[in-house]
Amino acid sequence: MWRGILTLAMVLCIALSLRPATAQNKSDLRKHYGLISGTAYGPDDRPMYGVRVTIHPAGKKHPTWDLVSDHHGEFAQRVPPGPGDYVIAGQVEVEPIENGVPNKHKKMKLRGEAKVHIDREEIRDVSLHMQEPPKRP
Repeated sequence: MWRGILTLAMVLCIALSLRPATAQNKSDLRKHYGLISGTAYGPDDRPMYGVRVTIHPAGKKHPTWDLVSDHHGEFAQRVPPGPGDYVIAGQVEVEPIENGVPNKHKKMKLRGEAKVHIDREEIRDVSLHMQEPPKRP
């Protein structure tokens, strides 16, 4: 009987001593990161609002992060602290301007893509230039 109580007490002591180390490791992960920040530009080289930006590690097809550019065309995302390669893709629909007036009956899809490499805890700034995709013959 005493052996069972002693074993249980030892297991509890070990579990309690490991718990603060685990919490400390999680807080370290929150402190260490790389940062991808960028600006989405339209065809006229002005910052563009409302661009849907997706970021994913190179080699993966599905986006890991989905963002939208702000009123200054800017976006930012924390990523693991490298090394790692990432693909940043942008997509937006706009109404073309004809004779100074937006044509609400036509929609143009603009796309852009950039690649970035994160070595360690660092900030990488990218420019995402939105263009009309080439027409297929």
